Amino acid sequence: MRKKDVIQHFNGVSNTAQAVGIGQSAVSQWSDIIPMARALQLERQTNGVLKFDDSLYKKTGATHAK
Repeated sequence: MRKKDVIQHFNGVSNTAQAVGIGQSAVSQWSDIIPMARALQLERQTNGVLKFDDSLYKKTGATHAK
């Protein structure tokens, strides 16, 4: 899941942080591909509106845990 898509969905970093239950600085520190655990959380939280894409994590090896 890409950071820009999540931030766009929630209309900004502040709203994204509030929706996920973390600080704005943590959202700002995400790379282009957000941490896998957050992507899974957001897919469930948005009832699939935001989609977890396993291929993004296989390609990059990104398993960030913020």
